[in-house]
Amino acid sequence: MTELKTLQNHFLIAMPSLEDPYFSRSITYICEHNAEGAMGIVINQPSTMTLKELLEQTDKDAEFSNDTAEQIILAGGPVGQERGFVLHTDQGEWSSSLTLAPNVVVTTSKDILSAIGHKDGPDNALIALGYAGWEAGQLETEMQENAWLTIEADTDILFTTPIHKKWQAAVQKLGIDVWQLTPGVGHA
Repeated sequence: MTELKTLQNHFLIAMPSLEDPYFSRSITYICEHNAEGAMGIVINQPSTMTLKELLEQTDKDAEFSNDTAEQIILAGGPVGQERGFVLHTDQGEWSSSLTLAPNVVVTTSKDILSAIGHKDGPDNALIALGYAGWEAGQLETEMQENAWLTIEADTDILFTTPIHKKWQAAVQKLGIDVWQLTPGVGHA
């Protein structure tokens, strides 16, 4: 039996042929991947909610700058859409954080939202509702079926590339013309 190669701190890049409406042209940051399955956050699918709207539900005293108030909350995945996740750089101490890679942390506690609302949050943060999850072996099967390509995560794409340009930036990082790839699976 072959040893599982973890995809934690990698991007899953949806192949152009992936027709699932939720994952079409998506890029997912993999937070955890082991023999039990995988969990990631889609980083380029906007929700219909802004940061101001979210914070009005969690912190009535939050202060906003105009650019912060209009920050789009991401649709992080189809699972647990009532749960919030903040991917961010590692400044600050929050109640429920897990370091995923150098300078990439995920926090699930409300205290970071309050800090962001009071302009005391991390320099770089993506806020998402929901996540993508795969059972044991499911992600590996989808990869064998050519649904996904992978590359090591890039903090520039993660935090500074505009949402609508993330998928293309990740594809370009692969160094191939993804439109010339075929959806069929081949075996040598």
